Amino acid sequence: MSDDHFMREALALAQQAAALGEVPVGAVVVKDSVIIGRGCNQPIAAHDPTAHAEIVAMRNAATMTRNYRLTGCELYVTLEPCVMCAGAIMHARVERVIYGATDPKTGACGSVVDLFLNAKLNHHATVVPGVLAEECSAKLRAFFSQRRLDQSDT
Repeated sequence: MSDDHFMREALALAQQAAALGEVPVGAVVVKDSVIIGRGCNQPIAAHDPTAHAEIVAMRNAATMTRNYRLTGCELYVTLEPCVMCAGAIMHARVERVIYGATDPKTGACGSVVDLFLNAKLNHHATVVPGVLAEECSAKLRAFFSQRRLDQSDT
């Protein structure tokens, strides 16, 4: 399976987040070409500031594998991970991170900082940016555009 295939799965989860009124970010964890974890943003609904799509997907994968280490796994996410998520990715020992849209405000894979290139940190995942970037970015732009319209109506 290709990176595009798994990113499309993450995009479908991002749509679920948007339907819940959450920022539309989706993520899947893949091992041996099989999705073993899925997640979408849900910090508002879950009343949990850590409920980013990446964290939810990794929790799901860890439960499925009955192991907090996700060695040999890949994480596909529609938006560049933040510092919190990058730290969790490192602790889980995810091998590869593939993301769509860059995040110029909080991105921790090169946009603001690059934690995976810091030699002092313990684990270094391979990062692949820009997979289906335009589709991922368009979903975020549409969400925030609609949010601005909704706020101007009140």
